Amino acid sequence: MKKALIFFGGWDGHEPQKVSKRFKAILERNGYEVEVSDTLECLDDAEKLMGLDLIVPCWTGGVLSGERVQNVSKAISKGTGIAGCHGGMCDAFRENTEWQFITGGQWVSHPGGDGVKYTVNVARNSSPLTEGIEDFEVCSEQYYLHVDPSIEVLATTRFPVETYYHAANKPIDMPVVWTKYWGNGRVFYNSLGHHDDVFVNSPNAEILMERGMFWAGEGKEYAVKNNLTTDKYDSTKKMY
Repeated sequence: MKKALIFFGGWDGHEPQKVSKRFKAILERNGYEVEVSDTLECLDDAEKLMGLDLIVPCWTGGVLSGERVQNVSKAISKGTGIAGCHGGMCDAFRENTEWQFITGGQWVSHPGGDGVKYTVNVARNSSPLTEGIEDFEVCSEQYYLHVDPSIEVLATTRFPVETYYHAANKPIDMPVVWTKYWGNGRVFYNSLGHHDDVFVNSPNAEILMERGMFWAGEGKEYAVKNNLTTDKYDSTKKMY
């Protein structure tokens, strides 16, 4: 049985408890054993994290210590997946650049606030995560992020929709859903999910999240089966 850890907390405006409950139900009905924590102390045991198949953060803001982020980093590098949404993953631990390096992006703004109507444009690629999903409309926050150029973009949204100073620049397509790797570990992010009801009102948002969690959670099994190590990635040089 695959094992997952969901940890939730930080700013309550993102309804972390509700979102965590939703993700827990999705994972459990697909055969996962799920532990849920409302404290960052769950990141203190490096060996336990390395024994997981999946980590799902639902924590906006907050402070993550260097030791804890290194525990997470090493676990993911060895195959433990990480998957999250909205501010619960890419507006977590704003001062921790290693966390941003792992996850692939950091929120910087949502022009217009909540209630913005915009289109999520699904990339036309071969990813099974987007198979059968067409472009869809969302009414929520439209996230503007600073992103890692190495990410594999699965969906985008066009800016600007709402007027703000960024509109002085040319229109751009901002990543909404992406994947990347961290060592042997798989990373999935979905910027949708300001409130839990986004997953009800926009079913494709939940489908993408479900597929992304399962994809990330398969990395550990793949790494073990193929005898993958982190030897070629390990470094004693200062990274941050």
